[in-house]
Amino acid sequence: MTGGRLAAVRGSWRTALRIARREARRSRRRTLLVLVMIALPVLGLSFAAVSYDMGELTRAERIERQLGGGDVALRWDSLTAVTQDAWGESAWPVQGEWVGRTRPATAEEVRALLPEGSRLARTRWWMTFSTRVGRHVESIEARAVDLTDPLTRPLARVRDGRPPVRPDEIAVSPTALRRLETRIGDPVRTIDGTTYRVVGVVEYPDNLRDVITLPGVSPEGAAGSDTWLVDLPGPLDPGLVDRLNAQGVQVVARERLPGRDEFSRGMRVPDADEAGVVGVVGGLGLLEVVLLVGPAFAVSVRRRRRDLALVAVAGGDASHLRRIVLADGVVLGAGGAALGLLLGIGAAFAGRPLVEQYVLGERLGAYRIFPTALLAIAATAVLAGVLAAMAPAWTAARQDVATGLAGRRDASRPRRRWLLIGVALTVAGTALAAYAAGRTSQTGVLAGVALGELGLVFCTPTLVGVLGRAGRLLPLTPRLALRDASRNRSSAAPAISAVMAAVAGSVAIGVYVASDETRSRELWQPGLPPGNVLLTHSGEIPADPPSADVVATRARMVLPDATVTPVAIPGCAGTVREKDDCAVYAVVPPEQRCPYTSSDPVPDSARRDPRCVSPFQEPVDVYLPALVDDGAALAALTGAAAGELAAARRTLAAGGAVVTDARRVVDGQVRVEVNYNSGGPPTGRLLPGYALRGGLSVDRLVLSPAAADALGLSAVPLGYLLDTAGSPADDRQMERLTDELYDIGPMSAQVATADPPSDQRPMLLLLAVASGVITLGAAAVATGLAAAEGRRDLSTLAAVGADPRVRRLLSLCQAGVIAVLGSALGIVAGLGSAVVVLAALNQRYAESWPVQPPYPMTVPGVTLAALVVVPLVAMGGAALFTRSRLPIERRLD
Repeated sequence: MTGGRLAAVRGSWRTALRIARREARRSRRRTLLVLVMIALPVLGLSFAAVSYDMGELTRAERIERQLGGGDVALRWDSLTAVTQDAWGESAWPVQGEWVGRTRPATAEEVRALLPEGSRLARTRWWMTFSTRVGRHVESIEARAVDLTDPLTRPLARVRDGRPPVRPDEIAVSPTALRRLETRIGDPVRTIDGTTYRVVGVVEYPDNLRDVITLPGVSPEGAAGSDTWLVDLPGPLDPGLVDRLNAQGVQVVARERLPGRDEFSRGMRVPDADEAGVVGVVGGLGLLEVVLLVGPAFAVSVRRRRRDLALVAVAGGDASHLRRIVLADGVVLGAGGAALGLLLGIGAAFAGRPLVEQYVLGERLGAYRIFPTALLAIAATAVLAGVLAAMAPAWTAARQDVATGLAGRRDASRPRRRWLLIGVALTVAGTALAAYAAGRTSQTGVLAGVALGELGLVFCTPTLVGVLGRAGRLLPLTPRLALRDASRNRSSAAPAISAVMAAVAGSVAIGVYVASDETRSRELWQPGLPPGNVLLTHSGEIPADPPSADVVATRARMVLPDATVTPVAIPGCAGTVREKDDCAVYAVVPPEQRCPYTSSDPVPDSARRDPRCVSPFQEPVDVYLPALVDDGAALAALTGAAAGELAAARRTLAAGGAVVTDARRVVDGQVRVEVNYNSGGPPTGRLLPGYALRGGLSVDRLVLSPAAADALGLSAVPLGYLLDTAGSPADDRQMERLTDELYDIGPMSAQVATADPPSDQRPMLLLLAVASGVITLGAAAVATGLAAAEGRRDLSTLAAVGADPRVRRLLSLCQAGVIAVLGSALGIVAGLGSAVVVLAALNQRYAESWPVQPPYPMTVPGVTLAALVVVPLVAMGGAALFTRSRLPIERRLD
């Protein structure tokens, strides 16, 4: 481009921008509408970007929170020499594996490694403070820190009271104060009987959750992670760091240590799949904004067609007209970006305490913004404005000058090539989504769906024209609404497309989520009869576990009808710690085994071979290995009929074994083998066997005590089975149950449920609400713009004596055209996308080995119901907020 040509283009853009600024001041309502629609997503993105940047602590801020008032912080966790990075944030062994210390280091041991005159202060984190609140046991993180020491005082802030100094004093965080339902001066008693008095409220900047502060580290204190804060008598010597590393001590320093690697902890770079997903989702969001803003620019061009025609008469060519309209997008996009950035930064700064307390749970870093991200957000907002003005700009450049000077409508129809492009994009997007779904590529699926939606956007103007011609069969008011939508396709089509895109996305995701939930429900297999509970010992199994009667007494305080049976698992002969060194299983006879493995090329006949179809499903919620039992636990374990249970107990009494897989029993015997993980061939023997029929469809093996002895196994206590007599326990009862049992031994409780615990209804409702908000917004914008554009038609209706209610009814029908047509297209497009994706996934599962059950086609009723109601709400709102009085204007032409 020559210098003169470049100067002409630059001058043309300056003029176009001046015209755009003038037009923005003249049409204040339209300007405000566009600014709000662009500024809202910018506000949300800039709020997230600024909050993220403040939450990403710098290295200096991280180290300041670790060192407090010390020069260095020492962590002596290894017995062998270590190598660390330049700041001491990570360390690794010089040779071999990490060998951890078996006991904490003493002050004398640490002081012996430091220069003369060094001062020490020990802190211990990651301890547990357990107490009762009512009848519930609360376990809270505890830290042992002497906050009266100058070295450790900067680690926390005393908000009320004073730091603890006596062994029987504690300080609590503000949230822990509320959780423990206590006040300063009140006693707090731990579950082991120790009583403390609350003397202060302390806040740690790295943890705003529940924290208990103990006065200092005592020799008999709870286990945790020790850190030594050190005040050196002089500057840090690199040789000292080398000597400390040689002893296994990690050194955190304020200054970079020379000669060591430095690892960055900046923003994690997403992989290609994550970047693709983010890019496609961002592109869909940009398309939605463009479609919502586009009608405002289209109406602006129609109202300024005489001005644009005068520009053409004065010598302006098509490029000048395009720049004038595109300049509107630049000005309003930049204005929306500036407004959104100001509001987003202000909201991030003002909402900083809420983000700290309820989102991150820690104090943010210094006040700062994210310039790179904000610049990208602003550029995207300007791009959205330009893209929204692009179609009206091309329309303005092609308008007939004489028609524009006369102020008449341009009767040109959309070109057929746009319809062909839309159909091609829709077909290509559908094929891409199906191909990507068969290969589980999220990026490909989203890209295909986005491409298909873009194709439907190109097809929408033609569809609106077809409906406009079909509207002649309707009564007057809906006919006028369809005619206006057909005449003003440049504003109606983007609004319809915006509704369609939002509804299609929510329907497609909703169908997939609902289908996945249905499939998960079909695959769900409880490990126990629904409602029954498995109690297992937490931590080490006690040498003398409580009896079943003691457990039953406590359990019936929560579950009155529960019966308790102890359960044991087979363990190798020896100590309890060796119980996992062997595995016990019942052998399937060779003639009943599937001849194929997952690594073999599997023929189609294998999928129909009954030997390769397992009659059982793996339990999902409660897993139990082989058990040693005399038959007392069979009822709570399997839920089989009484006759089956009696026959199984007779087999166990005879020293046999009970299985649930009938293939393993041959001539009344079952072969049980023991595989020792230490090596060597498995050992086994034939035992009297019984195949328990009925009850849960879970593969089980139950050995009698005599059978376990014959195999050289011992019975290792596992816990207790609770038969709740068909009254399933809820989460609250499970908490109460573990609280009741805590005094006789800490236990964990697992309850078997008939259905998966996940409930996707809130997510489906959220999707419906999101698409409903976009539908209402698009309908409101399009209806308002159509009302402003159609004042002359309304005055004509008033002149011929039309009823004032016609205006309300016309607004209702105009909103209905946008909302109903967009929702209908979106539902069809969403269902089509979901069908394609699920069909591709099912085809992939059908060809897999072992065969996996397919996805059923499940249409979420809550989503479709909301999407049917939303257009009615949009129509009712348009009628409610429209004045009945018809305008009467004097025409000059």
